[in-house]
Amino acid sequence: MRSWIARRTLRAFAKRYGYDVSYMEMMLNVSPAAFFKFAPLMKAAAHREAVPIDASFAAKIVGALAEDCGPCTQLVVDMALEAGMPRDQIEAVLRRDPRAMNEATTLGFRFADAVVRRAAEAEDEFRDAVRAQWGQKGVIDLTLALQMGRMFPMVKAGLGYAKECRRVTVSGHNVDVVKQAA
Repeated sequence: MRSWIARRTLRAFAKRYGYDVSYMEMMLNVSPAAFFKFAPLMKAAAHREAVPIDASFAAKIVGALAEDCGPCTQLVVDMALEAGMPRDQIEAVLRRDPRAMNEATTLGFRFADAVVRRAAEAEDEFRDAVRAQWGQKGVIDLTLALQMGRMFPMVKAGLGYAKECRRVTVSGHNVDVVKQAA
């Protein structure tokens, strides 16, 4: 019964976001024990307690971009739009253009980018800035957003399902994604 409900949930998710969930279906079919341990991470990926939507999704997009070349990033973009993050802010993160970001987006982006790059001084600087703005809960929020944004593409790749690269769109508009600073 539990597996039947999980399959229905996965199919609904796939339909809602136009996202290929075959790697999760394979996990459910081959190792239900692994799937049901992995599934709660979806709830962890949605955690946001102290930071604004723009900061949270900026970190999630940075995480997805660090590990993905399209489908998982597109999923995060679609979820950001659904959550109410303005299109221009999403595009600014995808283009790595802090001048076009609002304050919350910039801070979420800079923190996540410093962590992904393992830039120790910048990590400390932006962690302190996040803490000053939203407290220690804000640091937790952005850390989880970043790392959960990375987790799903890595599991998909590890299972051999990350075969597709595609253009990322925001509300039907193609965006030239910049993966790292020039």
